[in-house]
Amino acid sequence: MVSGQQVGLCGGPLFTIFKALTAAKMAEQASESGIECVPVFWLATYDHDLAEVNHVSVPDACWALQELRTSTEGVANASVGGLTFGLEIVPVVESTSALLGDSEVTRWLHEAYCPGQTFGSAFAKLCTRLFAEWGIILLDGSDPELHRLARPIYRAAIERAAELTDDLLQRGAELEAAGYHQQVKVTPSSTLLFMLRDGARVPVHRLAADAGFEVEGTKISGTELLQQIETAPENFSGNALLRPVVQDYLLPTIAYTGGPAEVAYFAQAAVLYEALSGRVTPIVPRFSATVVEAKPQALLERYELHFPDIFQGPDKLREQMAAGTLPKDLQSAFEQAESALEQSMVKIREGLVRLDATLVDSAMNAATKMQYQLSQLRSRAARAELRQTEVLGRHADLMSNVLYPNKNLQEREIAGIYFVARHGTEFLREIYNAIHTDCLDHQVLSF
Repeated sequence: MVSGQQVGLCGGPLFTIFKALTAAKMAEQASESGIECVPVFWLATYDHDLAEVNHVSVPDACWALQELRTSTEGVANASVGGLTFGLEIVPVVESTSALLGDSEVTRWLHEAYCPGQTFGSAFAKLCTRLFAEWGIILLDGSDPELHRLARPIYRAAIERAAELTDDLLQRGAELEAAGYHQQVKVTPSSTLLFMLRDGARVPVHRLAADAGFEVEGTKISGTELLQQIETAPENFSGNALLRPVVQDYLLPTIAYTGGPAEVAYFAQAAVLYEALSGRVTPIVPRFSATVVEAKPQALLERYELHFPDIFQGPDKLREQMAAGTLPKDLQSAFEQAESALEQSMVKIREGLVRLDATLVDSAMNAATKMQYQLSQLRSRAARAELRQTEVLGRHADLMSNVLYPNKNLQEREIAGIYFVARHGTEFLREIYNAIHTDCLDHQVLSF
């Protein structure tokens, strides 16, 4: 049972934990049903998008989100998994530890993220600690032996480049016709491979009219590419669409569990599976949840908010909270005015039907305008109340920061180790127990 992702700083966002534990739960269920199964977490160490993995966000004591970033870098477009930390990682870990406080996971962080380690090895060391209880196997996608085993897939990506590109273009057109979009943009010159050149991971392009291939402006024949794949397969890797095919060529995968983007990738990758392996690996959405701790929960209850209200964004949330804190007599006056307006307009419409039915539409338009003006006045009153209540603004920011940070799901923005540091490894067990593979809805978990 496979999951995986890029090797993010300090273990990456909360969904790292969700992915790994979903794979573990599904592997357990498969084993219980009679299919011997183990969870595998694929480390995408060959990915070259450094900007996606070199930072992590952690709330501070005032619940403001603090971004921690390392300046570690290599040549442009180098595979991030092999980038080695120097002394620059020390203050990053110290700052993260100061935010997390002294805990077992903080000590694990110091052991994993230190000078001499790489993004890949540090991520693996931390995850080994976090997921030891579930026996999750961590597989480094950059391992040279894996690339040697994957040579047949790499060769097919070159030998059948035109056919596979045509299949993907057709699938892309089908998706767009059905109202979806392509996760990976495919063009007639696209191939499925990247190649390492001078330490950088660069795409291999196909030239028109079977004229060979091109890498960084240099023409290269198909024969030469195949020879390089045979002698140095570790210099090649698949793009986001070929990666799962390579992964499932190497592993006897019963299913893959991933996030929304990965599920969408499979809509395109399915044609590659069919062409290269004759089957399509089932994909199951991973567990998804927002963790609501005691302080945000108390504020939700205090302001009589429902969890979905958070997704309005901080500005709208402040207005809603302010509206709920208006003086009772003013709130009552607004409610009475809205009710009286509605009742009066009903009577007016009834009278107009008998007098002149052509005036009914005019009455409805007038009612809409009056209701709009009354609503606007109520909003302005709420904003006035907000300006007078600084604490309300702080509370709105707190809830937005920790429940809908940067107008994004919490699981995608806040570091998973933040919650483990606050609640101990019991947090991981609680998450594992909350995972029900027959429920694909986003959950709200109280801690």
